[in-house]
Amino acid sequence: MNWDIYIKGFKSYLKLEKSLSANTVEAYLRDIEKLVQYIDYFKLNLEPTKVTLKDLEGFLKWINEFGLSENSQARIISGIKAFYKYLLMEDILDASPAELLDSPRIGRKLPDVLSLEEINALMESIDLSSQQGQRNKAIIETMYSCGLRVSELINLKISDLYFNEDFIKVTGKGNKERLVPIGEEAQKFINIYLNEVRIHDTIKKGKEDFVFLNGRGSNLSRVMIFYIIKDLCEKTGIKKTISPHSLRHSFATHLIEGGADIRAVQEMLGHASITTTEIYTHLNREYLRDAILMFHPRYNGKWKTKPSNENYE
Repeated sequence: MNWDIYIKGFKSYLKLEKSLSANTVEAYLRDIEKLVQYIDYFKLNLEPTKVTLKDLEGFLKWINEFGLSENSQARIISGIKAFYKYLLMEDILDASPAELLDSPRIGRKLPDVLSLEEINALMESIDLSSQQGQRNKAIIETMYSCGLRVSELINLKISDLYFNEDFIKVTGKGNKERLVPIGEEAQKFINIYLNEVRIHDTIKKGKEDFVFLNGRGSNLSRVMIFYIIKDLCEKTGIKKTISPHSLRHSFATHLIEGGADIRAVQEMLGHASITTTEIYTHLNREYLRDAILMFHPRYNGKWKTKPSNENYE
């Protein structure tokens, strides 16, 4: 498959003719790379000019299985449409297979979250007798303990670990750095992985500072983290649509439900706007019902406890 020459031309088009920022260009290229990964994974042996609408619909089904949000899927579709629009402009194609590709309806919905019991079940399903198990345990503990994005996890460096101060330094969107507290359990399993497993790996040159590595001594891909989470969910029988981002959702939701200040959560998540963080202030119906039954002085038209004769202001 000869995708490189087309992608190189697309990159030049975005930079020179569209005058897009470097971050936006990289986002477009990542979308195309996901399509190439799909084609490679299923051994479809397709060049860009041979891809059909049916192939693209199969790709969308594939990324949907990873639990990507509607916003993420819509962005990927936008990137693919832009790529094929470029091929049309260059007279490489007569018609775009992406023209009739439907974007998902985007609505502001509450994210899927795991309960504390489900988080624990996920942790306990990891086989710690294997080297990958020790690494995966450290990964899950770190993502849930710190509320990291997938990109932040796979790019976490050993030089970013400040365990003496119980913090790690995270590089988020827009290369913005922030300090995030890290719990004892996550620290423990990272240390076990670094000192008992990773130390025996043959590490590729230039990858020495990355915390989490694959079997070839290089840093992990985003797709690999998706597969790890998906496999653990199957083992534990969790039926929810769960992705690595669900651990970040769960981290934030559990903090808010536990009474954490929303601005503190905003800082830990690295949200530029507090309105983004406010989605986590939701409470599910069961949680609300239990809170009302436990704390409201009366329900079902009856006093929960007999009122006193004291006067209250």
